[in-house]
Amino acid sequence: MENFPLPRLDDDEELKSYLLPYCRLRRGDIWTDTLKRHKVLCDDCTIDLSIKKLMGEEKASLALHDPPYNFIAFDQRQLISFTEWSKRWVNTTAFSLADNSSMYVWLGADQKNHFQPLPQFMNMMAETDFFSRSFITMRNQRGYGTQKNWMSIRQELLYYTKGVPSFDVNAEYTDIPKILRGYYKEIHGVVKENSERSNSQFIRAGNVWVDVQQVFYRMEENVNGCFAQKPLKAVKRIIQASSSENDIVIDFFSHSGTTLLASEILNRKCFCADIDPVFCEISIRRIENHRANHKTGWQNSNPFYKEIESNNSLKNYLQKKYSEVKTTSLKVNLI
Repeated sequence: MENFPLPRLDDDEELKSYLLPYCRLRRGDIWTDTLKRHKVLCDDCTIDLSIKKLMGEEKASLALHDPPYNFIAFDQRQLISFTEWSKRWVNTTAFSLADNSSMYVWLGADQKNHFQPLPQFMNMMAETDFFSRSFITMRNQRGYGTQKNWMSIRQELLYYTKGVPSFDVNAEYTDIPKILRGYYKEIHGVVKENSERSNSQFIRAGNVWVDVQQVFYRMEENVNGCFAQKPLKAVKRIIQASSSENDIVIDFFSHSGTTLLASEILNRKCFCADIDPVFCEISIRRIENHRANHKTGWQNSNPFYKEIESNNSLKNYLQKKYSEVKTTSLKVNLI
């Protein structure tokens, strides 16, 4: 089962029930890394006492969150509930951050339903003590095909600050060379164009990121089963821009463990949380796998392939699931 990808985990409670016995954390537990002192909390991030237990006396310089949201549809009741729920984890984040710190939030916008929940979240944040700094767009290389609308190829990232944190502008430079001349300006009596005035031959990412590859199954960093996994390159860029070595970075929706892995690579200490024991285990296994094999993910494999190989019930379930997916795909193609 080493080359057997997992289906989407957040949509398959039966599969998660098979994987649960292999998870070392239960609700309320904290795993503490003995090597670099990372922490993984298995609990609801809106519970003050749980987050205080995770943080202890320490404060983070950066929060990087990717909260789950229903991208398909929100009715008014669901929208109000989402906003109120978001307010609670924003409050626990504010408690966890140092006086001068940054917070980044990945959040989608349903273009078929008044761009919810993005504007509602923005309005909620306007009532907090955080300051809005930038609205970043990351361009996906693949999008949702459509013949009657503009193809959806963007992911939204909101950047807020608390106090006056530092920002390392060097992290913003890409690998894309400057190839266009222009923006002429007179400097000390000499007219110069933009590349002559700059210290770098490469363009800055700005708040539109076109140089980050969306994660898909052929990439080494791919973690099967984790839907909408964020690219390691994007997370590393954020960490390098808004924190320093040995700082604490927090992520209350750990999911595939990308923030934890990026912190490991960049010599930061990560305190992360997830309410689901399976995603907590995946996060832990991801840095363990990186330390053992220098891999950033499992590509076409998955974090539980050894356990699947030795568990016939789990193996049979996945084989059946995989056959159903192939059959459904074939029917769609035939239609």
